[in-house]
Amino acid sequence: MVVILTAIVARYAHRAARNLFGKLYSKASLRDLFAQFVYIGVWFVGIMLAAGIVFPDFGFGQIVATAGLASIAIGFAFQDIFENFFAGILILWRFPFEIGDYIDIEGTDIEGQVEDIWIRMTHLRKTTGELLLVPNATIYKHPVRVLTDQKKRRTTIIAGVAYSEDVDESRAVIRKAVESCDTVKKDEPIQVFAQEFADSSINFEVTWWTGPTPLDLRKSTDQVVAAVKRGLDEAGIEIPFPYRTLTFRGDSPLRLQNPSENDA
Repeated sequence: MVVILTAIVARYAHRAARNLFGKLYSKASLRDLFAQFVYIGVWFVGIMLAAGIVFPDFGFGQIVATAGLASIAIGFAFQDIFENFFAGILILWRFPFEIGDYIDIEGTDIEGQVEDIWIRMTHLRKTTGELLLVPNATIYKHPVRVLTDQKKRRTTIIAGVAYSEDVDESRAVIRKAVESCDTVKKDEPIQVFAQEFADSSINFEVTWWTGPTPLDLRKSTDQVVAAVKRGLDEAGIEIPFPYRTLTFRGDSPLRLQNPSENDA
């Protein structure tokens, strides 16, 4: 009878807690966490009362002590599970990222869009469509990059022009090409710096801001690379391929022949 009554009370308490915490917290996962605590608490009290009825010789203190010893044994047996459980509570409480954010866990190859945050694990959806179930302890123990924390993200490409080309003219053409792309945020600076003397080219570091997601980044990079290539071609500025220069000294034993001499 006590167990049946406990089940009914726990069910209604869980529903009431969801409604109450739903008004206090906008984050659904945190609301569900508190509601689950209420649900577990009701069941704990119900089980203690049932144990007191079934074993009347045991006092309430003895029952609580026995439950405490049992919880310690269970804690050692399920250490990894409880580690993930408490990591999940900390993640939900601190709000490091939200459902819909794209995160990258440093030191691992784990990254993806957050689909759900549970007590023991977080669900990530990779750009390839696969679903990753990541233990919360893994997330808590590693630095996490939240790529969509802001509505923008900076990215960079390298563009090279031949040594014979004018640096200032090349810079202006590249900048104009980047400015023409609609995936580039116009309210953020576009930077075009001459970076280095490469083997066959003067390299420019081209930096701009775009959307935060991996798809935004790929679309914008595709558009910018195509625009820079088109702009340099229209301006008659050479984009060099690797050159190899061979120098022969006058006293070299190598004798050069004209094609006509070979035919003879």
